[in-house]
Amino acid sequence: MSAVMLSELWAAVQRRFVRLQAPPHLTRSSIRTAYALAVTVDIAQFLLGPFGWAGADEVLDAAAMIAMTRLLGFHPLFLPTFILEFVPFTDMLPTWTGCVMLVVRSRRRQGFVSDDSEPAIDVKASRIE
Repeated sequence: MSAVMLSELWAAVQRRFVRLQAPPHLTRSSIRTAYALAVTVDIAQFLLGPFGWAGADEVLDAAAMIAMTRLLGFHPLFLPTFILEFVPFTDMLPTWTGCVMLVVRSRRRQGFVSDDSEPAIDVKASRIE
């Protein structure tokens, strides 16, 4: 009984990881939102840095990582960026903005970025005489 439950749990965990690894198709609006969020978090961390508020940077980093994963899909670059923010003085660098730039470039090379400039209705114009 427990072996069956354990194997079902393992299968559910594997399915969840497969879904996390499959990146979503990105739109221009999700990319813009990710860049805006990354710049906002980097500026907030730069401005809050001298005050030394314990925990504020970590909360911002955790929220940024969750939001970036929701917007751009999981990417392994998010993990070192999240951990790098815990090293003193590196939180003054725009690490989230750089990470978003690298992830978007990677997704573009993989073909997961869709272009919103195409018309929503695909009808060819014809002349009626």
